[in-house]
Amino acid sequence: MLRKSVFALLLAASSVGAHAALNTGDIAFTSFNADEDGLSFVTFRDISANTSIYFSDNEWSGSAFNSGESYNLWNSGSSAIAAGTVVRLSAYDKTGLSASIGNLSRVSVSGNSNWGIANSNEVVYAYLGSATAPTTFLAAITNGSFSADGSLSGTGLVEGSSAIRLNALATSATPDYAEYTGARAGKASFDDYRALVGNVANWTVDTSNGSYASTVPNTAAFSVTAVPEPQSYAMLLAGLCLMGAIARRRKVA
Repeated sequence: MLRKSVFALLLAASSVGAHAALNTGDIAFTSFNADEDGLSFVTFRDISANTSIYFSDNEWSGSAFNSGESYNLWNSGSSAIAAGTVVRLSAYDKTGLSASIGNLSRVSVSGNSNWGIANSNEVVYAYLGSATAPTTFLAAITNGSFSADGSLSGTGLVEGSSAIRLNALATSATPDYAEYTGARAGKASFDDYRALVGNVANWTVDTSNGSYASTVPNTAAFSVTAVPEPQSYAMLLAGLCLMGAIARRRKVA
């Protein structure tokens, strides 16, 4: 009986925190390409199978989206996706739009049929809920301004971390293309990458309106040096104590 208890305890320790619901900042954009009409993002949490994330470039007013642009839906597919995975969304404005993992599709909403990603004054939001009624904003990215081109008010997103302004270092630029080029390995947890990805100093950003229609972003996964979570330490310690008790009982017997 004790052996079974120890095994169950260790098994529980190994699965602590797996597949928790996504919250604000749990994904981050890692590329933006208005010429190719593509995006990519990294997840800092495991994503459960059949998770749906919406993307819109309609402007958020602080309480609702306006209209005239587009809504897309990405579904993670039938398998869970591990934290650190980078997902590329390509041909965003084409009929044959696609995702490197999962499935990307259009959401038909009356009055919204401009599917392209603009090369200036554009904001793209990622969120949970439904197309026109977000419940949790996950991330945002702009090649313009969060004050003039789409608000962060009421989203819980913060510029410089969960929301990325690509012209933060060159305020007169209207980037067609930008990509995170910072570290993807060496951190102890995926949370440690949030500040790196949110800092535009760690990005390569177009400032000359070049042509990037054929540019493919880096989709290499982010990795961490595995360190058990505090809860896992406690459960593991409890399991070791039980094993020690078993050994002492055998010795006494």
